[in-house]
Amino acid sequence: MEPILISTLVVALAEIGDRTQLLAMVLATRFRRPIPILAGILAATLANHGLAATVGYFAADLLKGRWFQYVVAASFFATAAWTLVPDKEDDLPRETTHFGVFLTTAIAFFLVEMGDKTQIATISLAARFHQILLVAIGTTLGMMAANIPAVLLGEAATRWVPLKAVRIGAAVLFAALGVWTLFEAIHA
Repeated sequence: MEPILISTLVVALAEIGDRTQLLAMVLATRFRRPIPILAGILAATLANHGLAATVGYFAADLLKGRWFQYVVAASFFATAAWTLVPDKEDDLPRETTHFGVFLTTAIAFFLVEMGDKTQIATISLAARFHQILLVAIGTTLGMMAANIPAVLLGEAATRWVPLKAVRIGAAVLFAALGVWTLFEAIHA
């Protein structure tokens, strides 16, 4: 249960103000069809984070030992620093396809999530907890927790939440996971 809860919290906080959340808002204001947009986000996140958790799991299997724990801790620290950098709407794809709202959302979301901090966090969490399914469930829940309000409320959601404070909170959480992982590596 711990991997689900921590993964949910970490990704939900990291996603606020992230480029994929901005994409969700852009899609919501452009198409005004929340159900297929949310379904597309869910499908893309399940696929992307499932793959990312699998990579983290097998990387932990292949690279066992103290040095790998140091690498995982360093990845949490790097993600903490990255979280402090705000994403911009200018980084988002502008084109849509003729495949409909669901497929447009799923493809765009999957591609924009590649190499994103929440994907890197998913890899790190799966390596840390050595769990594919529980981490993928948690990170997907976190993505949906952050994106459902973004889709339903569009740009108004950004006015309610102080994004700078959320970015700082997420960075602190990533740094704490880094310290925790580093502590366990030193005391292993």
